[in-house]
Amino acid sequence: MDEQAVKEMVRARYGGIAEAAGEAACCGPATSCGGDLAPGTPTDKSRQMGYSNAEVAAVPEGANLGLGCGNPQAIAALKPGEIVIDLGSGAGFDCFLAAQQVGPIGRVIGVDMTHEMLKKARENAAKVGARNVEFRLGELEHLPVADNTADVVISNCVIVLVPDKSQVFREAFRALKPGGRIAISDVLNTTPIPADLKADTALLCGCMAGAASVEQISRWLREAGFVEIQITPKPESGEMVAAWAPGRGIEDYVISANVEARKPG
Repeated sequence: MDEQAVKEMVRARYGGIAEAAGEAACCGPATSCGGDLAPGTPTDKSRQMGYSNAEVAAVPEGANLGLGCGNPQAIAALKPGEIVIDLGSGAGFDCFLAAQQVGPIGRVIGVDMTHEMLKKARENAAKVGARNVEFRLGELEHLPVADNTADVVISNCVIVLVPDKSQVFREAFRALKPGGRIAISDVLNTTPIPADLKADTALLCGCMAGAASVEQISRWLREAGFVEIQITPKPESGEMVAAWAPGRGIEDYVISANVEARKPG
């Protein structure tokens, strides 16, 4: 399947989720990043990913869709006044949490390629009068931000959906200020994925079949210019991943992980 076809499937899938219309989804009933078939509410799923009760309660209603595979806030170490870019911001969950940490003198820019998610995120921002958050339409391979904009780039289980991941890291590097950092939760490939699973469109849209290895991600980060690269797999995520595609055995091949690196200052 070519890269554009994958993008359109993902766009349709997550646009459908934003509209809460399952029939609009491209990949059938199976999976999304967080698992349509995984038990529990969005709040339950977010707790399983590592968010605290206080974090879950701190965002506008409708911002938490239960999508993701970790908590980038836990490793971002955000400070008041910083500028943050969220890659694949969805309905705004991580953006609103980041906005509280950077405060009124900081700024958060969410980037998403689905019009439906942007609409939902902007509506959520209006509900709470969030003035230090904005949401922009764009693809992660071509970020709608200027060079040297951000102190921190965060993302939660979205880069795995992008066919050209190396370009995403190059764009993140470009958008960061010297000395800036990335704090990413994503899914990594631990063992070669069988061809039938790798070609499954539901698993592609579900943040599993498109996973890259630690070695690949490390190489792409180095080639982009990053230093102090740290990739930390989370073995305890196996149960969570298994629930995204019950009975498929995908947890034998992929795992969630934290990805951290820095742009030289």
